[in-house]
Amino acid sequence: MTAGAPRRPTIAVIGLGAIGGVVAGTLAALERHDVTVCVRSPIERLVVERPQGLVEVQPRVLTRPEEAAPVDWVLLVTKVHQTASVAPWLARLCGPGTRIAAMQNGIGHEAHLAPLVGPATVVPTIVYYNGERLAPDRVRIRPAGGYELAVRDDAGGRAFAELLDGSPMRILRSADFATLAWRKLLLNAVANPVTALTQQRQAVFRRPDIQVLCRSILGEAVAVGLADGAQLAPDEVERIMAALLSYPPEAGTSMYFDRLAGRALEVDALTGAVVACGERHGVPTPVNTALLTLLRAVSDAATG
Repeated sequence: MTAGAPRRPTIAVIGLGAIGGVVAGTLAALERHDVTVCVRSPIERLVVERPQGLVEVQPRVLTRPEEAAPVDWVLLVTKVHQTASVAPWLARLCGPGTRIAAMQNGIGHEAHLAPLVGPATVVPTIVYYNGERLAPDRVRIRPAGGYELAVRDDAGGRAFAELLDGSPMRILRSADFATLAWRKLLLNAVANPVTALTQQRQAVFRRPDIQVLCRSILGEAVAVGLADGAQLAPDEVERIMAALLSYPPEAGTSMYFDRLAGRALEVDALTGAVVACGERHGVPTPVNTALLTLLRAVSDAATG
């Protein structure tokens, strides 16, 4: 860095799957940050296929936590059930001035990350874009809806939005982040289980019988969200259904891809979160509970 030049923000991305690969490649392509990817196996390049054109970058690569040092930003893009396994990375990368963009599904990120991140600040981040991992060093993004990401409209959220300023990523800042998080959970709690259990992509939601099932899942989940304080609309079920049907039929979900690959499923952060929250508030969730039982059985078979 030349004398007098501003220091480049340092960013570490933990989790170079479909979602992590997209955001790592997008940040590196801006060429104003020092981007490091934390992976198990080294890669020589990272390619992102996006509607605006192909991006190819060569971020710094670390394969061992002991090689890492504190950074300005950690982008945590693992599945929620994998968080404990990256604790050594978090211990090395987090310092008093570190912010962690928790780009994970579900709700309650600050609470479940608090024991692992020390003095660092958690910035919950909602991901809307559809990512697909094509190879260890190649990912594809499909935009989904009006925004790619959402954050709270506070200092942390605004700082995260600034990191991606000038990129194709559209970021929503909201004063009612809790409601946005519940809306994303509603979408995930129907899209992921159905695609995983049927082993079909988004095209399955064009079936009338599947749509009936989806409305039952969502009806229960909306009742739980309202009990939890989310400001959901009277027609929330139909809004979520409309969003679900707006996605390209060839798009998949993270749980669908995990099922095909024989990996553990992100069950408890999605359907499990709805059922657990329903139990806390005394809201019955029989359909979601049945889904949870089936999904846990599939996930246990994959890991057993």
